[in-house]
Amino acid sequence: MAEAPFTSLTRVVTALQHREADRVPFFLLLTIHGARLLGMSIKDYFSRPEHIADAQIRMRERYGHDCLYGFAYASLEVEAFGGSTIFFDDGPPNAGAPVVRTAADIRALAQPDILNSPLRLTLEAQAMMKARIGDEAPVIGVVISPFSLPVMQMGFEPYLELLLTEPELYAHLMAVNERFCVDWANAQVEAGATAIVYFDPVSSPTVITPDQFRRTGLDVAKRVLPQIKAPTAYHFASGRALDIIADLPQTGTAAVATCVHEDLAAVKASAGPLSVVGNLNAIEMRRWTDAEAEAKVKEAIAKAGRGGGFILSDNHGEIPWQVPETVLDAISSAVHTWGRYPLDWVDA
Repeated sequence: MAEAPFTSLTRVVTALQHREADRVPFFLLLTIHGARLLGMSIKDYFSRPEHIADAQIRMRERYGHDCLYGFAYASLEVEAFGGSTIFFDDGPPNAGAPVVRTAADIRALAQPDILNSPLRLTLEAQAMMKARIGDEAPVIGVVISPFSLPVMQMGFEPYLELLLTEPELYAHLMAVNERFCVDWANAQVEAGATAIVYFDPVSSPTVITPDQFRRTGLDVAKRVLPQIKAPTAYHFASGRALDIIADLPQTGTAAVATCVHEDLAAVKASAGPLSVVGNLNAIEMRRWTDAEAEAKVKEAIAKAGRGGGFILSDNHGEIPWQVPETVLDAISSAVHTWGRYPLDWVDA
């Protein structure tokens, strides 16, 4: 009896099991490109869940990648705490003024009502995606780690000062953010998300030392990730991971994303039970020719594709507005050409 053909979902699951499917799975993590597709401003695009769901379905149909990206923009989490968002014409929305300015603000910080907050935008979009895609492809949800969220809640410098000098306030802030993160992740799973990306850039050795991570961000992740009711991927949003990758299996995560500043083969060799996601340079991607896109895809697949355990993607978790559709077409074409298993051409 012939085996059923792979779907995007079974292709990804097979890769996460460190086995080879029909080809290397790839994610084009497109957010604001949906606004261009629908011919509207980025702010208007994010005003309705129907826009997000429709654009995700249509972008996957065009590029043939292996997920629907159920992520709007990071500062939506800050909006849930009473913050604001600044919209731009040609880039991702950013958080507005900090909602936490004093020690009293930290002590008064309360868990948002997720279902009655701006986060409904994402939950409704994910539910629509799931209803339309079924089990054909995974719907990818996103949370900002409790350890990294304070950068948007209170600003980078005040947060680092708090982290280093105010252990009691830091512990209180983590307690609130951890509960929020778990509830927010599981609300997405209930809405239809298949897996959750855990964005934690502050934990990267690009920002803090590995020893600091083991005393802070790692402990947070070890408390949070086991409570999420779906597989998770640890993402450092362009930050390095190699020096701490051996610590990550303690969190129960299934995969780790790596950046362009680290050798993909070295990351794959060090990842152990974790699958690796990465690491196309989304900034340089703006200027790639078709031939350069093909070469970069081939290089990544050659370094990490053998034996499964690899999902090709960009290094940051969001492809910039300035990346042209022709480059995305070229990436897709290259994966479908060179990502077919077995990868005999690698040894040729």
